[in-house]
Amino acid sequence: MKNTALTSTHKALGAKLVPFAGYNMPVQYEGVNIEHKTVRHAVGVFDVSHMGEFLIEGENALALIQKVTSNDASKLTIGKAQYSCFPNDDGGIVDDLIVYKIKEQAYLLVVNASNIEKDWNWIQSKNDVGAEIRDLSKVYSLLAIQGPKAIEAMQSLSSHDLSKIKFYNFIVGDFAGIEHVIISATGYTGSGGFEIYCKNNEVKQIWDKVFEAGADFGIKPIGLAARDTLRLEMGYCLYGNDIDDTTSPIEAGLGWITKFTKDFTNCEALKAEKESGVKRKLIAFELDERGIPRQGYDIVDNNGSKIGEVTSGTMSPSLGKGIGLGYVPTIFTEIGSKINIQIRKNTVSATIIKLPFYKG
Repeated sequence: MKNTALTSTHKALGAKLVPFAGYNMPVQYEGVNIEHKTVRHAVGVFDVSHMGEFLIEGENALALIQKVTSNDASKLTIGKAQYSCFPNDDGGIVDDLIVYKIKEQAYLLVVNASNIEKDWNWIQSKNDVGAEIRDLSKVYSLLAIQGPKAIEAMQSLSSHDLSKIKFYNFIVGDFAGIEHVIISATGYTGSGGFEIYCKNNEVKQIWDKVFEAGADFGIKPIGLAARDTLRLEMGYCLYGNDIDDTTSPIEAGLGWITKFTKDFTNCEALKAEKESGVKRKLIAFELDERGIPRQGYDIVDNNGSKIGEVTSGTMSPSLGKGIGLGYVPTIFTEIGSKINIQIRKNTVSATIIKLPFYKG
């Protein structure tokens, strides 16, 4: 198991560590519900240094990114970020990612921890334009400081006005006594805040100062379990659960990041799929009665016939009810219609809803 630069810190804080994407990662400290509500109502800090970072530079950097990603990166200006995905050659998704335009002819791609090697190989295989690619994953750390009190709690640590960093924007500036860190607002929780990208040898200083600055605001360390419940309440897809090599971005409701104004990997097939309509879609549902839907549970129709599977599911700490995502045939996807979740021996009624689950 690999460690992040903060693994010993997590151990000292009493975190429960579990293997995740080849790393020892804190899954929880005090408990999922407490940590979840800390982020929804105050401020919490995630160590997500296991994520991957690739720097793509040179006069053909944009050409390569345009080729391998579904979104239109030509729209990016310096200081802006974009959610996107790598389509594969078969209609599925290699990974989802965020693209940051750092400067002219320089982009940072942030990818999922479990897919670093896979993504690296994929980009390399498509790089026939001579773009310069560097894998910075092992030298960079990443903290996500999330919650409605994040900006107020952290403002003393930077000379920049953190409140002016809009969603999916970033700056490169000073933070917690360290120069030239990336401060971005691309959070995965739906409760505001920002992310700090820094070198491994800088992250302990930043972590300590963040907790000093946040002491009066109820700041707490947050584990990956709460990260999952927070993202699911927003309906954000998780790679490996809700999207993978077999799910198309159109099926997954990611048509908004799939731009046919340019050529990219497998774009003709995806365009045809969008025009003709998909046979199944990713839906969101809430249970009508008590129960917890888990990944892999069957989704069944009123006759008890299986029509799909839960891809992500949990008991929502904010809503106090079972929520989930799953793929079902298009005829079952109307908002407000009923489906059933097979929870062990019980068939539990559920209602299809419009995302997000959590409205804030």
